[in-house]
Formats: sequence, structure tokens, C-alpha cells
Amino acid sequence: MKAFIPSKLAEVIFALVIAYFGYWHFKTADSMGKTVPHYIPGPGSLWIYLTGSGFLLAAIGILTEIRKTLACYLLAAMLLAFVFIIHIKSFDSNPFAALKDVAIAMCALIIGNNKK
Repeated sequence: MKAFIPSKLAEVIFALVIAYFGYWHFKTADSMGKTVPHYIPGPGSLWIYLTGSGFLLAAIGILTEIRKTLACYLLAAMLLAFVFIIHIKSFDSNPFAALKDVAIAMCALIIGNNKK
């Protein structure tokens, strides 16, 4: 049976959402930089720019299928690092940020493993 929604369409939509996350990181780096926990060294805006770059590069890798698997695995690793470094401390009061990042990471792994 043919899929109602092709996997390629889902990959493109996923990549566009990830690209928007990257754009949003660049657009709001100064305000987002203030939310970076104090125990992470360096200026917060630097980390926001780095993660924004990671989102944009992952989206480009998915859309162009250049190193798509590597891009998806690195995206998943970055998102899971967010869970363990940033979100784990506030999990009891707000589990949704951590769960969102875990869900997106698992989608990235599925896309990365799709060899079509």
C-alpha cells in the first residue's frame, strides 16, 4: 500500500521547521542568550549562535541530502544534550521542553536512518 503522505514531504517539512528554529536563534540571540544557564561557560549569545548554526546546517543537510544521516545524528545529539544539560534541572516543574527535544531528536534519527 502506498503511503498517503510521502516520507519525502515529511522530511522537507521537518527540515523547514528545523531551519526556522535556526533562524529564530539568530533573530533572538541576545534575548535567548540571557536564558543560557550560568554553569555553561562563555557568553550566552555565543551558544545561541552555535545552536542556531547547528539547526540551519542540519536543515540544509536534510534538504540537499548531503550527509543527511550525519546531519540528523548530530541534530539528535545536540537536542539530547539540551535535555541532559539544560532541561533536566527543570524537568519536575516543566517536563514539556525536555519531552519536545526528545521527540524531535527521535524524528531526526528516523529521518537519518531513512535510506530511500
